[in-house]
Amino acid sequence: MAVRQTVSLPNIELSYLEWGVPGNEPVLLLHGLADHAGVWSSCGESLSSAYHVVAPDLRGHGNSSKPRTGYRAIDIIRDLQHLMQHLGWTSAHVVGHSWMGKVVPRWATLHPEQFNTAVLVDPFFIGKLPQIFRLTFPLLYRVLPFLKGMGPFETYDAAVERAKTLKQYRGWSALQQNAFKESLEEKPDGIWGSKFTIDARDGVFEDVMLVAGLTQEIDVPTLFVKPIEGLNRTAFQLKPYRQYLNKLEIREVPGNHWAFLVEPEAFNASLLDYFKQHSFTS
Repeated sequence: MAVRQTVSLPNIELSYLEWGVPGNEPVLLLHGLADHAGVWSSCGESLSSAYHVVAPDLRGHGNSSKPRTGYRAIDIIRDLQHLMQHLGWTSAHVVGHSWMGKVVPRWATLHPEQFNTAVLVDPFFIGKLPQIFRLTFPLLYRVLPFLKGMGPFETYDAAVERAKTLKQYRGWSALQQNAFKESLEEKPDGIWGSKFTIDARDGVFEDVMLVAGLTQEIDVPTLFVKPIEGLNRTAFQLKPYRQYLNKLEIREVPGNHWAFLVEPEAFNASLLDYFKQHSFTS
């Protein structure tokens, strides 16, 4: 079972889940926008017998601090570097889902020495978007499925009914139920809503628009996890990864954008196999 920990960083408190034994190979699991560390519960448990696994609630998410500003990729990267220092890690297998699948290559570009491997799980918005795209943000906030779980909801039961319609909770397994429950909180006025904040949402979208995820060649061994029903289905979408990632492997897994929630066994097995092939102790 995971242990919940908290570390004080220069400007925020970062909450994280920890599995396995310190001293084993490190694995850092990074959730996507509007999610939290708990979405990795099955993955963390699966890896824990051989790896030291940590999954943080990124700033603005879960149980971590929620500042008004500071949601650029560089701010997130600094948080993670401080977390690694706290853990005594000099490098790790770094797994990033969705939006973090864009941040991870940016981190690897700046500090490749901090990576044993990089894993990009169905990354999102890898390119730099035109400034005009900002005008569409209000529409995106209303229609993007992963933001529909933010609420507000009059009751917890109403939140559950909405969750059951979302792709990440398809099947409504115990894993998915726990992940959704951990994403919510009752607000002071009695209304239910996500722990993920509007400030974080707006700050991340602004950064996603302004900065490209891949700008130069990267030699870090990188796994691209491509769910069958995920966002990246065409050769055009995969082209920038093939262009810039010199040690790229693409593996297809069952499930949708949240394969680790809807098809956890297959996802976990693929990740474990990749890490075994790229163990720095072997």
